[in-house]
Amino acid sequence: MLKIGCHLSVSKGYEAMGKDALSIGANTFQFFTRNPRGSKAKSIDTEDVGKLLKIIEENQFGKLIGHAPYTLNICSSDERTREFALEVIEDDLKRMEYLPGNFYNFHPGSHLNQGADKGIEYIIGVLNKVIKPEQTTMVLLETMSGKGTEIGKSFEELKQIIDGVYLKEKIGVCLDTCHVYDCGYDIVNDLDGVLNEFDEIVGLNKLCAVHLNDSKNPFASHKDRHENIGEGYIGIEAIEKIINHPNLYNLPFFLETPNDLKGHSEEIKLLKDLYNH
Repeated sequence: MLKIGCHLSVSKGYEAMGKDALSIGANTFQFFTRNPRGSKAKSIDTEDVGKLLKIIEENQFGKLIGHAPYTLNICSSDERTREFALEVIEDDLKRMEYLPGNFYNFHPGSHLNQGADKGIEYIIGVLNKVIKPEQTTMVLLETMSGKGTEIGKSFEELKQIIDGVYLKEKIGVCLDTCHVYDCGYDIVNDLDGVLNEFDEIVGLNKLCAVHLNDSKNPFASHKDRHENIGEGYIGIEAIEKIINHPNLYNLPFFLETPNDLKGHSEEIKLLKDLYNH
């Protein structure tokens, strides 16, 4: 069964996210742990969370993703910015334990001309402080498009981060199709080659989830503009190959396309029709 969902708003509540997912034919979803452009997080309503957990169990949902705010930068050149990011991620990981056994995804950040090695050193330092042996949540590094001084634009950088993390069993990767294509990994014409390269450098055992997005920009543009499925430069044929690839088809897929619930419902139906497992 294809595990597919989209990004839903936690502001409506946990049970409401589960109901929204079901209403569009989804069996997983992603949500921001707090305001995506800020730091505020609603207090946890354990009764509301319990209702979502019941929906997940009864409908055989795939693993969920809690997404860190976009504004975090744990490899900033500013010490207070790094400390703030650490505090938010530490709190988020505690909150994720109300939904045990799921994923927490974040953008590695931008080194801001300090150099990638220095930025990666900061990232490793934060992760080794916040990742705990007892947590059930897997922390995911997201592949990035390579704009500006972003870290995570190459498989080598992701590998460098993972190598420095003590609790390696608690960390993995979320592959964003738009990002890797924009960065210069040709998933349209050489999907096998890209995945083989990922396996050789990082290891496919570390690939835990896929952000399934088309791209508004051409190959290797180093931008980050998501497009609706089949309407961008990646295209529907490549998307079909991605969701059916033997190394990917059993992973959860999360749409981050510029769509509303109705549009996501149509995309999910299209993808289910293309899925052949």
